[in-house]
Amino acid sequence: MNAPVSVEKLLPELDRRHLDWLEEEAIFILRETVAAFERPALLFSGGKDSCVVLRLAEKAFKNSLGNGEFKGRLPFPLLHVDTGHNFPEVIEFRDRRVAEMGERLVVGHLEDSIKRGTIRLSHPLESRNGHQTVTLLEAIEEHRFDVLMGGARRDEEKARAKERIFSHRDSFGQWQPKEQRPELWTLFNTRIKPGEHMRAFPISNWTELDVWLYIARENIPLPNLYYAHDRQVVRRKGLMVPVTDVTPVQAGETVETAQVRFRTVGDMTCTCPVESPAATPAEIVAETLTVTISERGATRMDDRTSDASMERRKKEGYF
Repeated sequence: MNAPVSVEKLLPELDRRHLDWLEEEAIFILRETVAAFERPALLFSGGKDSCVVLRLAEKAFKNSLGNGEFKGRLPFPLLHVDTGHNFPEVIEFRDRRVAEMGERLVVGHLEDSIKRGTIRLSHPLESRNGHQTVTLLEAIEEHRFDVLMGGARRDEEKARAKERIFSHRDSFGQWQPKEQRPELWTLFNTRIKPGEHMRAFPISNWTELDVWLYIARENIPLPNLYYAHDRQVVRRKGLMVPVTDVTPVQAGETVETAQVRFRTVGDMTCTCPVESPAATPAEIVAETLTVTISERGATRMDDRTSDASMERRKKEGYF
């Protein structure tokens, strides 16, 4: 294993002022969002990007006590869509983090949508990732949210690279990439009609490297899945698939134990780890400097169905 690399040594090369600028921009977007809408919510899954946005929200709306601690409550609830197939470690982290902060968490359960008949699965182990859209739109309607703030970044995937910071959704929750609004000179058009809503992405201009630099600098807690650990996996279609109840071993596959970490966490049926010895944010920063495949391209089975799979889901109302 390589010797640990300190973020202090890496930051001067990458210009720490760049990280400060990204933070200032994100805080500005969060404040503009809350000022422009009546019923905002922040998407919080417990994943690294949502943890970063949560820290930025604390800086934007709470009083800092120093040492990463803040006083007060956010002026909006947190929202998560639970597929029922999320990694248990992430759900445990989500609930613990929300309790520590004293915030309000709204959870839309995909199981409830199945019971209502608004989602029908072809078989019990079908990936539920794409079905999250239905539960999300139902939660938006139930709680009358007019804007959702999320941690999507443009470097994640081709379709997300097309999206503006303020993303308009029509009365059906759909996104039309050819009808996006101009955002010249950081001027945002936040007008919506009854039944419509907006998505706001304050870290749109961040990269995966920026996120890990910020996590290291701010000492942001994350689920332990993001760091190196031993896990049983099988190799399938060029990916390392974790062995779980919803991703069982298929005929002819060999189970092996590998040292892995997750670059992103989501529905267990479509999220895969990568081999890595990186056990700290600084080590992940060093590792990220050398990667050539985006985190979704390297770890998400659902994005490999076609080049347009993410764009199709986003048009239907996906994150």
